[in-house]
Amino acid sequence: MTLPLGAELALPAAQVEELLRTLVKGLRAFQMYLPNNPMYQRAEQGIRDAFIPIWSSTQQLVLHMVETDVVWEEQVAYHQPNKSESFAWLLYKDGMRVLTLRPGVEDGEMVRFLQVVTRARLLANDAADDLLTLLWEQNFEDIEYQFAEIITDSLGPMDPNLDNLVIHQDAAAQTVVREEVRNDAAERLATTLDLDDFDSTLYFLDEQEINQLRREVEAAYTSDERRSALEALLDIFELQPLSVIRQEILTILDGLFPNFLGKGEFRLVAALLREFRTISQRITAMEPALRERLLSFQARLSEPEILAQMLQSLEEAAALPADEDVGEVLGELHAEGLETMLTFLPTLTHPAIRRILEESAVRLASAHAEVLMGILEKPSSPALQGAVALVARLNLQIAVPALDRAFNNPDAVIRLAVVEALTKIGSPGALTALERGVDDPDRAVRLAAVATVAATGYRGALKRLEAVVQGKGPYELERAEKRQFFEAYASVAGVAALPVLSSLLEVRGFLKKRESPETRTCAAYALARLQTAEARAVLQRFQQDKELPVKNAVTRALRDWPA
Repeated sequence: MTLPLGAELALPAAQVEELLRTLVKGLRAFQMYLPNNPMYQRAEQGIRDAFIPIWSSTQQLVLHMVETDVVWEEQVAYHQPNKSESFAWLLYKDGMRVLTLRPGVEDGEMVRFLQVVTRARLLANDAADDLLTLLWEQNFEDIEYQFAEIITDSLGPMDPNLDNLVIHQDAAAQTVVREEVRNDAAERLATTLDLDDFDSTLYFLDEQEINQLRREVEAAYTSDERRSALEALLDIFELQPLSVIRQEILTILDGLFPNFLGKGEFRLVAALLREFRTISQRITAMEPALRERLLSFQARLSEPEILAQMLQSLEEAAALPADEDVGEVLGELHAEGLETMLTFLPTLTHPAIRRILEESAVRLASAHAEVLMGILEKPSSPALQGAVALVARLNLQIAVPALDRAFNNPDAVIRLAVVEALTKIGSPGALTALERGVDDPDRAVRLAAVATVAATGYRGALKRLEAVVQGKGPYELERAEKRQFFEAYASVAGVAALPVLSSLLEVRGFLKKRESPETRTCAAYALARLQTAEARAVLQRFQQDKELPVKNAVTRALRDWPA
């Protein structure tokens, strides 16, 4: 059917789509319940109500069956690609191509039509009836249908002169032919197969029919019966207004929900959450307590116990689910699950799961920075390390005060993560907070802080560095760390460091304390960082120093001096 150019539709397409959804739900209800069941009766009433807006705008509804689609006015009003579940395919495969409905069909004929479709679906392959025969018996008044025409007429002879050829053959000639055939058959070998000895099939399937049969068998074996059962439960929830029934259905789902998560049924869980939201929007007359309980499933997914169980099952799973399945569920998490996610992140060994979890954590923290800040204020939280790393990844400058307070944490791993986060942020406030790391009791934290100070030339840490160079630091440093402090001092202080470093390198008099070879060696390396003529002149004076480590340091520094 072609819609004239510029013509408007008689009614909104959404009304036709809603009508077809109601018919499909009614078809399921008629298959599952007897006519005296409230669910059956509720489905009948739903069908009658769905026709009201249709007949207020038009007096005829013409639906075309195109395999898995129902087309109305050149628009697809129903689409279900899974043929085993498709209402359109149920009619199309039996030959129906057009279904026309008129006012009054909702008073009983529509229900009888759906019952007939259900009966036809259950017919045996060798049954004498089919959908067309069953529809003929009903003698509908407000329903018309058109089936595909099947050509069954036998072909006549191409040449009329051949019609009576056998009759007009000479009898003697027929006898000779029969004798020749008999003699030829006698000469056959005993082992030769004769096709006449075998029963032939009534008909052969073409390639398209074989492929269709194969797809139907595969669909029967791979169909998810659990999903069908869940859809039936949700249909009951939506069609049945009694509060006690809806409460019972939610109680059933309460028990199934954590079970699905524990078994890794993530795609199913995500589909359920989406369906819960859709139902809550579609049912306008629902008790507030029921609506809140229905929508609480998404919030419960973010509860620490349930989320921890899900992540633990992912880590221990022998075969991981598809990334998109995991991503769908993690995309449903609320901000309350952020702490649990950050707790598990350092322990995950599967790169794909770790990447998906990191992306979800970034999404939640970006939208709910206050939740991330709350984790930073919990010194004993197992998610603290992950929260600090997430702050660095998001470059959150508002977290600098909280990171500064985290320097008081007794765990050196946390303090090291704080230094890395402040380095990543790199603002003046972050470098001021990082200065405390120069005097940290842990060597790794000190080295990380000093490296950042040297790279940025942050002068706020100059006094702390100078104290270490002059031997007044709070800790005894081993040679490699001591050299890093000396070189950082030279990088930050610049030419002002020349007098201090030169005095350390000088050999003292009889009454003055002589610096250790280790300190003098570190001073030589630090002087090389200045890259000035004065510093080079000082180093040249000690090329033949009596202490071998000092001599080697000076030689290496002068050798690497830029030309």
